[in-house]
Amino acid sequence: MQGDKQPGVEPSTKVWVNDEHPIFRRGLIASLASTEFRIVGESASLSTTEVAGVDVVIFAATVGALDALDRLDPTTRRVAIADRADQDLLLQAVKRGVDAVLDRVEMTPDVLVNAMRTVVGGATFLPTGVLTELVSTAGSGSGRSSETLTDRELAVLRMLADGDDTREIAGSLCYSERTVKNVVHDLLMKMNCRNRAHAVACATRQGVI
Repeated sequence: MQGDKQPGVEPSTKVWVNDEHPIFRRGLIASLASTEFRIVGESASLSTTEVAGVDVVIFAATVGALDALDRLDPTTRRVAIADRADQDLLLQAVKRGVDAVLDRVEMTPDVLVNAMRTVVGGATFLPTGVLTELVSTAGSGSGRSSETLTDRELAVLRMLADGDDTREIAGSLCYSERTVKNVVHDLLMKMNCRNRAHAVACATRQGVI
């Protein structure tokens, strides 16, 4: 998967890599070599000034990094890397608006590239094991019941759980992309969830999907 960039096409998606361990950062950067992703910088701590203007930030999920998310450009996609055993941090990462959560121990180069392509396409990426941990920690205070969702909202929510992005959902349901975005906004408001990944975790725990 890593080397399937089209010949003659220069990497266009700007990426910043953050992790306190230099060797781990180099591994992340090497995993994205020969893809459409262009590494524009790396750091040991997450500075919103440094990452201004990038398309995707890959970062180690720490309390400090999560606090910095609120100051990032809302269009910047966020890929968090965390220890799956730290359930509270995983749930906080999703609540704070990350687009993907990857297990630091089990992540492979192919999983990383797949996650990057998924979030750039507008969808969220949660490996099954990570989703299981999120479901177990998505307690009563983490979101409202999904019982008030309309049939249309439930259909979109189930497709989000399958990893479909906005364009794919629009095509499958014969909606415009704007309509899909409006539906997603409405279901997030009803469920009191900050983003798609959190809504999927809560709905899974409630047995809706």
